[in-house]
Amino acid sequence: MDHYADDLAAVTTHLDLRDAIHVGHSTGGGEVVHYIARHGESRVVKAAIISAVPPLMLKTAANPGGLPKEVFDGLQAQLAANRTQFYREFASGPFYNYNKTGKPSEAVIENWWRQGMMGGAKAHYDEIVAFSQTDFTEDLKKITVPVLVMHSEDDQVVPYADSGPLSAKLLKNGTLKTYKGFPHGMPTTQAETINADLLTFLKA
Repeated sequence: MDHYADDLAAVTTHLDLRDAIHVGHSTGGGEVVHYIARHGESRVVKAAIISAVPPLMLKTAANPGGLPKEVFDGLQAQLAANRTQFYREFASGPFYNYNKTGKPSEAVIENWWRQGMMGGAKAHYDEIVAFSQTDFTEDLKKITVPVLVMHSEDDQVVPYADSGPLSAKLLKNGTLKTYKGFPHGMPTTQAETINADLLTFLKA
């Protein structure tokens, strides 16, 4: 996660971005949080995290509501055994809640699979540890700029109760926007709603 944050810092510095608004989805939400906490707010005016992994996904003594390590070990095992099948099944099931709705979009599934297969297998394998075991609690506490936390109660990938509401409470200037019936991948399946809510926050 340090690497992710430092890469983002390098890009913002190279482009000399100022008063930037960072929006991160899932692991990207963790990247945004860690970047702001690690590199400061001098170039940041606002942020939004969507279906994001903070504060901590892993179940620990201090985080009893998290998911057991075996869950993430299983994801790594599936990825290592057959990466192309793993991406296909993950998109067809919990990522977009197609296992609940019974109305999958083949185009959405294929596009998610395409994006997955464009990445590096080793990076994806290691990323499972990064997004599940990084504790963003102290990062969230450091952030003072306005942050919109967008999360669905029906997220099957990053469970709602142990993520969105907790992040919003830890942030000094956090606002929680809760959705019902939306999947983890709601920026795609519910783009009209998510984009409208983001735009309202960005303009405020």
